[in-house]
Amino acid sequence: MKTFLRRLSRLPQMDFELAAWQMTYLCLAPRRVYRNVYYHKQTKNTWARDDPAMLLLISLCLFVSAILWSVTYAHHDLAGTVRTIFLMIFVEFFAVGLVISTILWALSNRFLTHASHTHATDQRVEWPYAFDVHANSFFPFFLQLNVAQLLLAPVVTRSNWVCLWVGNTLYLSAFTQYVYVTYLGYNALPFLIRSELLLFPIVIFFALYVVSLLGFNIAKGVLEGVFGV
Repeated sequence: MKTFLRRLSRLPQMDFELAAWQMTYLCLAPRRVYRNVYYHKQTKNTWARDDPAMLLLISLCLFVSAILWSVTYAHHDLAGTVRTIFLMIFVEFFAVGLVISTILWALSNRFLTHASHTHATDQRVEWPYAFDVHANSFFPFFLQLNVAQLLLAPVVTRSNWVCLWVGNTLYLSAFTQYVYVTYLGYNALPFLIRSELLLFPIVIFFALYVVSLLGFNIAKGVLEGVFGV
């Protein structure tokens, strides 16, 4: 953590090229991103990344996305745009991420570790690693619900079943991808067991998706709730 905070204040030392590579493969082949986790542990004695470059790149993407949503869809004034930027970066990404990471960190250390390793420091999930997993999972989620949905907003907000299906399928895909990449992150830790239990929310998402096809347009409801249009 000390190394992470130190590098946060030294922009030239951040490896943005590696972060960009990881962000690309999180969308194309997320398993590749987690292949080097064990090597990272052996060389730097931590499961979590010590470079904040990815967090800064995701924050930058959210910053641009918030401006585009405010200008092209919600037609916000300056105050509304600032509010949208704050909500997307500090609430949707960081605050929600802190909650999810903390819950999964606690549950995995309590229920997904071998009983004999419960008190072994190097056999426990590090909280910074849990947040890394959230960041990894969030980027494909962001591309679908912040980028693709912006492009499809005129379609998914229409009042017909085909548009409802497109919008709801987009949400199912985004949340399923988030859960899957999260599962890969915890499955990469060799001391965890039963990590496949982390895939269970996909069953719930699919059931809600089927029910929503009966007439509830998720995209339209979310956009009206967030932007009030």
